Amino acid sequence: MVSLRFRSLVRRAEGSRVKIKLDTSGLGQSRWHEYLIRFAFGSVVTVLAGLAARRYGPEIGGLFLAFPAIFPATATLIEKHERQKKERAGKRGTERGREAAGVDAAGAAMGSIGLMAFALVVWLRLPASRMSMVLIGATLAWFVTSVSVWQVRETLWRRVRITRLNGSTRPPHNAVHPGRSTK
Repeated sequence: MVSLRFRSLVRRAEGSRVKIKLDTSGLGQSRWHEYLIRFAFGSVVTVLAGLAARRYGPEIGGLFLAFPAIFPATATLIEKHERQKKERAGKRGTERGREAAGVDAAGAAMGSIGLMAFALVVWLRLPASRMSMVLIGATLAWFVTSVSVWQVRETLWRRVRITRLNGSTRPPHNAVHPGRSTK
């Protein structure tokens, strides 16, 4: 089981503190029709979840409702905005746009795993417990699961980076070493 330590959440591996801030500058980057697209995606997914719930029951409908409804629209808009930002600077922005959308997708996946933990706690505990306690427990399960998945991802990614760095500084096993004979 992954342990959750608060200190690891507020410190980076290098020892510098993480600064949490609210950046609203992104709100001005989107046009009104882009917000309309996001709203439409969310509405369609919600209606489809309602139809699935009516046909197959609330358990199945709830699974579809947990789908990040605006993610498809958001991912395409993130890619577009990052690409345009690089192109305004005179660079090709295709790669950067795809990377930014990929980071958003990874975050959505981690959050979705947390949503599964939330749903599991509600499904198991709601019939036997008070709703307020179930929602508090489910929210904690979502938070702990999401942060744990993020920590595991960060640990694995850090190992990959270290391996790449160490691998790039080592000479190949058959390289000629200074001071050694090559006879």
